[in-house]
Amino acid sequence: MSLRLAIFGQAPFGREVTEKLAKAGHEIAAVYAPPGGARPDPLATLAEENDWALFRYKRFRNKGVAIPEIVDEYRALNVDLNVLPFTTAILPSEITDAAAHGSLCFHPSLLPAFRGGAALAWQIMLGASESGVSVFKVTDGVDAGPLVVQRGGVAIEATDTMASLYFDKLFPIGVEAMLEAVAAVAAGTARFTEQSTHGVSEQGLVRDADARIDWSASAIDIDRKIRGCDPSPGAIAEWNGQQVRLFGAALGDEASGRTPGSILAVDDGAVQIACGAGSVRVAKMRGDDGKKRSAAEFGLRQDDKLS
Repeated sequence: MSLRLAIFGQAPFGREVTEKLAKAGHEIAAVYAPPGGARPDPLATLAEENDWALFRYKRFRNKGVAIPEIVDEYRALNVDLNVLPFTTAILPSEITDAAAHGSLCFHPSLLPAFRGGAALAWQIMLGASESGVSVFKVTDGVDAGPLVVQRGGVAIEATDTMASLYFDKLFPIGVEAMLEAVAAVAAGTARFTEQSTHGVSEQGLVRDADARIDWSASAIDIDRKIRGCDPSPGAIAEWNGQQVRLFGAALGDEASGRTPGSILAVDDGAVQIACGAGSVRVAKMRGDDGKKRSAAEFGLRQDDKLS
């Protein structure tokens, strides 16, 4: 059985999920993507290529209340299921509950752990050893609805960044999980399993205060913070009177008694920095000009100090 779908999403993940749903025989009634930016959005481009109805709203609510014109426009589509493969929009219940089968949403963690909009970053920063993907039915609460599909067993390795965890590991199984969930709804075989009340955690977006490095912390914690903020927003330090963001971290091979934040060595374009315990190696930095350079090109020298 095919379903009439409304897609709420963006980016390459949203595009691939939608493209494969269409190839599986489902009807794409409409695509909702973010407003246009400097770069074309892959999902919006797919909608244009296929002459699907495309809506690009900045928000769906005004002061916490659903915008009536958008809701009426959506309801006129008469869809069977809403699919949210990658969306940062906050949808009102007037939309999420209106489809015959409700709404299915993708999340890049093993729910109920790491609820919230920065799950990838926090899994690395807080030292999780395993990740996975979840597809759940949207209800009230942040990422709290019953699970339809969940796939785990994805190791978070000591070299993983937010980018590698997502694109290399979770993206492909996430696409498969979304397709499986929609197929189960279409076939009438979907099972909705309430999330466990154990192991629940929820984190907010990564703010500057979260990304800021405390050099008195251990090298393990600092390495996790830099990798969890790579490529965005970048872990934050101060050097030579300016804010810098650090990328390309690895644990260093020196256990230094030097002042935390001190540059121990500069080699192969990277710098090795003393931490409260151990040291961390940083390959790239970005300053006020927005350009990412090797740490050596940035001008750091041995015995300089980051704060």
